[in-house]
Amino acid sequence: MGDKTTFQDVFKKSILELESFKQVSLLELSIGILIAFAIGMFIYWTYYKTFRGVVYSHNYNITFVIMTMLTTLIIMTISTNIVLSLGMVGALSIIRFRTAVKDPMDIMFTFWAVTAGIATGAKIYPIAIIGSLAISAVLFMLAKRKGKDAPYLLIIQYEEKASEPVKITLRRMKHVLKSKTVRKDMTEMTVEIRLRDDNTAFVTELSSFDGVKDVVLVSYNGDYAP
Repeated sequence: MGDKTTFQDVFKKSILELESFKQVSLLELSIGILIAFAIGMFIYWTYYKTFRGVVYSHNYNITFVIMTMLTTLIIMTISTNIVLSLGMVGALSIIRFRTAVKDPMDIMFTFWAVTAGIATGAKIYPIAIIGSLAISAVLFMLAKRKGKDAPYLLIIQYEEKASEPVKITLRRMKHVLKSKTVRKDMTEMTVEIRLRDDNTAFVTELSSFDGVKDVVLVSYNGDYAP
C-alpha cells in the first residue's frame, strides 16, 4: 500500500516546521494597512457625525482608527503560520479591558472596527468596504430620525406659589416626570421632554414666573440616575 497522508501528519508537519512561514509581500502589507487606515478614518468620521451622547471623547474616537489597523496586522500575522495563530490567541487571551463603556453604541463602533480589521487582514476587501458603507448609511439614517425628536431633561426649582403656572406650562408639552423633590417651601422637579425643533422659548417663560428660582435644560442620552 502507498503512503497515506492523514490530517495528523499535516498538523504535525505544520507544528514542527516552524520555518515554513507563508510570506506576506510588502505590497499586500501596504495595501492592507492603507485600506484599514481609510476604513478606520471612515469609522472615526461616522462616530463624530452621529454622536448623540453628552460628552464627546476625541481620544476614544481615535482608538477606532488604531483598532482597525491593529486588528488587520494581527490577522495578517496569524495567517502566516498555524503556530503563530495559536500563540497569538493565547497571548491575546490574557488581555483585560478595564475601561467602562456606558453607551451601547460605543460597543457597536468597537465591534465594527474589529470586524473591519478582520476582513481587511483576511484580504476580503469588498466585505470590509461595502459593509462599512452600509453600516454608516444605517447609522446616519437612524441618527437623523432621532435628532428630530431629541430627548432633554428639564430641571425646575420653584416655590409653592409658582406651582400652578409651572404645571400649566408643562401640560402644553409632552413630558415624563423623572423625579420630584420637596424641601420645605422649595420644590425641584426633573422631567423628560422632547423637542422637534430648537424652540426653547418655554425656558424663558418658566424663568419669568414669580417663585421660580432656576430652570435648566440639558441633553439627555437615556441614562438617568436620580
